[in-house]
Amino acid sequence: MTYTLYGIPNCDTVKKARVWLEQQGVDYVFHDYKKAGVDAGRLGQWVDEHGWETVLNRAGTTFKKLPEADKADIDRSKAIALMKAQPSMIKRPVLDLGDRRLVGFKPEAYASALT
Repeated sequence: MTYTLYGIPNCDTVKKARVWLEQQGVDYVFHDYKKAGVDAGRLGQWVDEHGWETVLNRAGTTFKKLPEADKADIDRSKAIALMKAQPSMIKRPVLDLGDRRLVGFKPEAYASALT
């Protein structure tokens, strides 16, 4: 089975996930959501599965540079709109396994999910 890894190619965490997948011989395709984007439906699926608090990267510089009004009163729909407008605010990587997704990269979580 071929999985899809969503992320940004120059992100260190994405690089680590890609190296790990390659070292394990896992087939995957890479979706650069900064270039190709991510549709609101897919973002909604990720948010429904993991919660917007997990999927929205509030620790990154893109989020931190937002005006205070944009950072206030975030809910599901506002989080999705922010991530759609600026994909750098999506926590990375997101590994789509078909029946579920992993958000972020932890080698032990990847190993557990892929065995």
